[in-house]
Amino acid sequence: MWLLRMLLFALILFLIYTAVKYLLNSKRKLELAHEQKRYYFWDDPENVRKNFLITYKGVLFEGEKYLGTTDNAFEVVSIFIWPRSTAALKGMVREDFLFIERKISEAYPNAKVDWKSPVKEFLHKAPSPEEPFHDHM
Repeated sequence: MWLLRMLLFALILFLIYTAVKYLLNSKRKLELAHEQKRYYFWDDPENVRKNFLITYKGVLFEGEKYLGTTDNAFEVVSIFIWPRSTAALKGMVREDFLFIERKISEAYPNAKVDWKSPVKEFLHKAPSPEEPFHDHM
């Protein structure tokens, strides 16, 4: 009888451990933030070879880190970032991309952030002061 109680107790402990591990899983948090169109930055800062993921306004971005030298140490000095799906960019504005750049700079202050196409072209295009008023003919 005591063996059955011990097995039941071990099973309950295992289920609690599994539930806590699931709830604290950062990959699950990323997926949840993506579904809810919130910001989330998923990264392993100790592993330079592993890309990071950012979700913002329902768009998933991937960033690739490159190691280099600064004056004092080896650091991440260059980051390339791109959207996983360009179709998901609909409705995003310049300030959204600048927000993402600021968040990356907080995590990697010595890194230069470069966007891949089509965001790169969008950010390099100078905003026209007449753009919001197309019907002034």
